[in-house]
Amino acid sequence: MQPFEENDVEVLDEVIETDVHNLVVFNDDINTFDHVIDTLIDVCDHTPEQAEQCTLIIHYKGKCTVKNGSWEDLVPMRNEICRRGISAEVL
Repeated sequence: MQPFEENDVEVLDEVIETDVHNLVVFNDDINTFDHVIDTLIDVCDHTPEQAEQCTLIIHYKGKCTVKNGSWEDLVPMRNEICRRGISAEVL
């Protein structure tokens, strides 16, 4: 193995900006676990297990980031979740 030399390191000289947003769903006292789970499966393409875990986090922590992505991808999901009576925001 060759000894490490300082000039062997490449430095990234360009930073690529990415706008990653979070789709956050908030807890309420209205919607059932099953309704939230079904919504996350339908709207966010979650697996049943993933949707159940997010729903438990929403219930116990008050909110959960259920999806990450671009503003353009998340806003239609947020709108559909809200249309189904669940509180959500893209942050």
